[in-house]
Amino acid sequence: MAEQLSDDELSAAQAGDPSGFSAVYTVISPAVLGYFRARGVNDAEALTHDVFVDVLPKLATVTGGHAGLRTFIFSVAHARLVDHHRRAERTPYLAEYDPRDDARYVPSAEDEVLSSLGGIAGSLSQLNEEQREVLVLRIVADLSIEQVARIMNKTPGAIKQLQRRGLSALRELVTEKDHAAS
Repeated sequence: MAEQLSDDELSAAQAGDPSGFSAVYTVISPAVLGYFRARGVNDAEALTHDVFVDVLPKLATVTGGHAGLRTFIFSVAHARLVDHHRRAERTPYLAEYDPRDDARYVPSAEDEVLSSLGGIAGSLSQLNEEQREVLVLRIVADLSIEQVARIMNKTPGAIKQLQRRGLSALRELVTEKDHAAS
């Protein structure tokens, strides 16, 4: 059974005693919180606190004893709930951006260059990650060996080796594709 507010606590709250208000909050706030949660409020705790901030200065004017106090608190809670729903209706829904759902898609410059290379994009995907990265940075992005070395945290000699091995592997893939096509 729910905790009940004593007559002394109610009188203290109406007289402005902080301990009386604390008792009112302790006894009634779980029910107000449950009311908001049952009505689908996403931040029910904040709305519950707002209700009691509104109730505090008006406690002295409440009549009707325990029942009158509960009725008053829940009438404030209901008004806050209506305000919350009205505000939610006016607030635009924010959705995560998903580029696949964007009809304004325009291919990037890299996509256009790779598609203009014919079947090279498919061949590039067969290289290991580092070789592919070096070739794309060197050829598509037109960066120097030193710039690519800084980007990839490697020495210029390592970049030259990756480029040489990548081009060699790419040459073999293209040659195999030409032989398969004929």
